[in-house]
Amino acid sequence: MTKLFLALIPVLLAASAFSQEVTLRLHHFLAPNSPTQQGYLEPWAERVEQASDGRIEVEIYPSMQLGGAAPSLIDQVEDGVVDLVWTLPGYTAGRFPISEAFELPFMSGLAVHSSQALCEFFEMHLQDEYESVRVITLHTAGHGILHVKGRAVTSLEDLRGLQIRAPNRITAEALAALGAQPIGMPVPQVPESLVHGVIDGTLLPWEVTVPLRIAELVDSHTTFDSPHGFYSSIFLLAMNRQSYERLPDDLKPAIDANSMAAGCDEARIAGASVDAADLVGEALAREQGNAVHVIPRDRVKEWQDGVRPVIDSWVEMMDRAGLDGEVILQDARDLVAKYEGAAAN
Repeated sequence: MTKLFLALIPVLLAASAFSQEVTLRLHHFLAPNSPTQQGYLEPWAERVEQASDGRIEVEIYPSMQLGGAAPSLIDQVEDGVVDLVWTLPGYTAGRFPISEAFELPFMSGLAVHSSQALCEFFEMHLQDEYESVRVITLHTAGHGILHVKGRAVTSLEDLRGLQIRAPNRITAEALAALGAQPIGMPVPQVPESLVHGVIDGTLLPWEVTVPLRIAELVDSHTTFDSPHGFYSSIFLLAMNRQSYERLPDDLKPAIDANSMAAGCDEARIAGASVDAADLVGEALAREQGNAVHVIPRDRVKEWQDGVRPVIDSWVEMMDRAGLDGEVILQDARDLVAKYEGAAAN
């Protein structure tokens, strides 16, 4: 009996290793009913679980349920407080300066195009910027929209003096250049700030307005007759490096196959989910009876000219860092044009 038991030990150990289960905790700041969780994070978790034959479970914790404020998410994943986060690099101003190329005014259009462009841009310019984490995907928001309570913004003159929530440093500078008063704040603070008059309006993509019920808190929305929106934000789904390394070798491919390690398809999936949610957000705003104003194409150039100093300043910042700002900027523009052109053909 003893000899038989000893002979079975390697088999038992192998079976135990094969059946090993891993639980990964994913933390983010949006609500559980947000399009991001339901349209992208939950399907991503399901794909990982299926690829691992059920041996990896991804637990999603929305609304900062594990503590901290939204800007702390990047530190949480770097430090291993959680295994995964979905967040905005722009919430930590100055920490990801090269990434800001995709947040420059009138840079990004549909998220499905800009996200794939950002994926290629990551391979070209952002490896060092995100070396502290394992990047699952980087993707962009769709067109940034102005949502305003009170007087509608139908021209540059209407914007001047308004207190507008800005999602990141670049967009705050763009608002200031156009005469508005930018107020930086994470998304969860926006509804209460609108209710109490702390801000007159906010910049948000349509999709984020749905869980925040922004259409019920404002009177009008302003967009542009332009292939590229006034602004965009970058989103990051990242994994703690040690959490990844601790995975059994046969489970790592389940993560890799659903990340940018396998190419830019993950960015395409994330971007497409954003664009689909944008359509829902706009439809709900119109059903609410809110006015949707479109800055006509022949007036968009006024806005573009007004924010040109912000772009020039970013290029100069890159140059001071020993980089070629104009080359990086042109790379970003060329990549966006590449994916827009591919979709048009």
